[in-house]
Order: sequence, then structure tokens, then C-alpha cells
Amino acid sequence: MSDSKKGPMPASSAGLLTFFNEQTNGVKIRPEIVLIGSIVLIATSIVINIFFR
Repeated sequence: MSDSKKGPMPASSAGLLTFFNEQTNGVKIRPEIVLIGSIVLIATSIVINIFFR
């Protein structure tokens, strides 16, 4: 009877785990590579902006 008074369970990370465990087709890139690539792109655009004003 106490279960009916609690209401629905809150969302947990279990849904995320099942999402990330699924295998999909396509390019797989590690997050570190994406982070480093974006930092390099930002730095390159700043340097180009400084030298070619």
C-alpha cells in the first residue's frame, strides 16, 4: 500500500545507459578528439583574425 502513495519513480540514469549501450552504424569519435579539435579550430580562427585584419 505504501507503493501507491509514493507516485511514479523519478527518471534515473538507467535510460541513458541503455541508450549508450546500443551499437549504431556511423563514425565513432572519442569525446577527447572532439574537444581538442574544437579548441584548435577556435585558436586557429583567433590567430587568423589577428594576423589578417
